[in-house]
Amino acid sequence: MTSRINIGRPASTSYHGQDPHGFANSRPSTGYRAANPDHPLERIRAAAKQVEDAIEIYSQPLKPHLPTIGRFLIIVTFYEDALRIMTQWNDQLWYLQTHRAFYWGISHLFLLLNVITMLVASSAIIMKRYTEYAVIGLLSVVVIQGFGYGLIFDLTFFLRNLSVIGGLIMVFSETMINKKKTFAGIPSMSETDRKKYFLLAGRVLLIFLFFGFIIQGKWSVGRVFMSLFGLAACTMVAIGFKAKWSATFLVILLSVFNVFANNWWSVHSAHPQRDFLKYDFFQTLSIVGGLILLVNIGPGGLSVDEKKKTY
Repeated sequence: MTSRINIGRPASTSYHGQDPHGFANSRPSTGYRAANPDHPLERIRAAAKQVEDAIEIYSQPLKPHLPTIGRFLIIVTFYEDALRIMTQWNDQLWYLQTHRAFYWGISHLFLLLNVITMLVASSAIIMKRYTEYAVIGLLSVVVIQGFGYGLIFDLTFFLRNLSVIGGLIMVFSETMINKKKTFAGIPSMSETDRKKYFLLAGRVLLIFLFFGFIIQGKWSVGRVFMSLFGLAACTMVAIGFKAKWSATFLVILLSVFNVFANNWWSVHSAHPQRDFLKYDFFQTLSIVGGLILLVNIGPGGLSVDEKKKTY
């Protein structure tokens, strides 16, 4: 039986013709080649990977608390605004009635509705209750205050509030649920699809604060370098390339800038500049909160980072 079945190799392994399997083909392959580790781009890529790994390792203790920290920082500007209106009630009424031509009673109702909406909606976001309605309420406050105080056409105010809206959209994206109810004639969209579009909008809007920083203030060598690095990080956030790394860099950059540039606590309480610095300080905190949420939940499906995972 064994003489009929030969499972060993052929006695002769030399081929006088063309190699049937192509193993002896000496032509260089055109397929994938290993990257040269000494190439500058590969060194940059390796350094970026080390930074990402370090951020991932050292952020582990904070990671469970990042959503709460991000949400609180986003809504803290609304708490501060509500408190400022209540403590400066008469001054607010005088400004609206004198400079904005509000009728008596209308000005009271305007301020009261703003205070109630900001307090209730901000508390709802912190407690994660009715978050979608809370976000819509705070968005309406941002728009109404812009028109009510006549600041909607102020470029710096406009850019800052676009970034605040971006932070609110990040909250909305984080808590989005798949609604069963749809509108007639409008095709329904899955939760994943909606989330990636909202995350894209939130990422893009968050970076407008930095454009406001670029166009205001006096220029110096330090400001030029800060603007260049910040602009590069903002571009990376917008397109979703190394989004967590670049968002972390912007969190650090904006936090340091905020402490030194908007130090309202060092200004006398009677100085008119104090309120402006305080307003800018808490609005910047709100944008930092949006970036922290971006670090926590990622850039979403419409980003370079996600496309790299696919391909």
